[in-house]
Amino acid sequence: MVIITVTLNAALDVTYRVPSLRPHTTHRVVDIAERPGGKGLNVARVLADLGHRAVVTGFAGGTAGDELRRRLAAVTRADLLTDALVPTAGATRRTVGVVDAATGDTTMFNEPGPTVSPAEWSSFVDVYRGLLASGEAGAVALCGSLPPGVPVGAYADLVREARSAGVFVLLDTSGEPLRRGLAARPDLIKPNVDELAGLTGFSEPARAARDARRRGARAVAASLGAEGMLAVSEEGVWQALPPGRLAGNPTGAGDSAVAGLLSGVVEGLPWPRRLARAVALSAATVVAPAAGEYDRAVYEELLPQVKVAAAG
Repeated sequence: MVIITVTLNAALDVTYRVPSLRPHTTHRVVDIAERPGGKGLNVARVLADLGHRAVVTGFAGGTAGDELRRRLAAVTRADLLTDALVPTAGATRRTVGVVDAATGDTTMFNEPGPTVSPAEWSSFVDVYRGLLASGEAGAVALCGSLPPGVPVGAYADLVREARSAGVFVLLDTSGEPLRRGLAARPDLIKPNVDELAGLTGFSEPARAARDARRRGARAVAASLGAEGMLAVSEEGVWQALPPGRLAGNPTGAGDSAVAGLLSGVVEGLPWPRRLARAVALSAATVVAPAAGEYDRAVYEELLPQVKVAAAG
């Protein structure tokens, strides 16, 4: 069984570490890390590390896109991760994270991404439909922002394609793409509390999640930061709590949580075990030295310590 991850706005992630970040000064970078990024690519790499087959698709172009694909091939097992990215004439964006070693805080700079032409979008849709029609897809993750040129209702269309193929579909985006995507009734959305509040107008997570279900989501798994994750579905409501607050870089933590949720779906795990895995992976990503990676030893240590309880 294969999990398809869609990253329409992939990125080459660059992480700089400096002794102390101060405005209006020159900084000496003490460490540099580059890795293939974008939410869906992060999800796929974690899935492959967990032993699940994943296919990554979306767009890649220019020098940064070439480097992204080269690094993607270098850091993953070929039998578990397949590159089905669609070429684009525009250059793949870069994201630059500057880590302040003194505080552990990270400052991010995100480029907008390439402008996708109608012909490139059509080529992607053909690839996506082919992956869904292969008969191997167990789930789809639609992740991240939309690059310039892609219709704002693109995710709604991709959700409908997956549902028509009978494939479980998770949507992880924000703003208007999320609002429109809900109308296509995704099986699961994974917003954080701010995205959920922006969608529904409610600041209380459980109330906001129920409202999101009324708007079309069949289930909601809301990231609560240090408070873990809340799941609201027709089967019930649960909250998973990590054993404690961990300092580090939160970049990619939500993507690791998506990998935990999707791996639980294809393995047929009940909601409490899916949530425990998602929260442990998310926490293990926060403490990892490179943005978007997770610490396997920390994950295995935290997993049995995550507390999951019915929340009403």
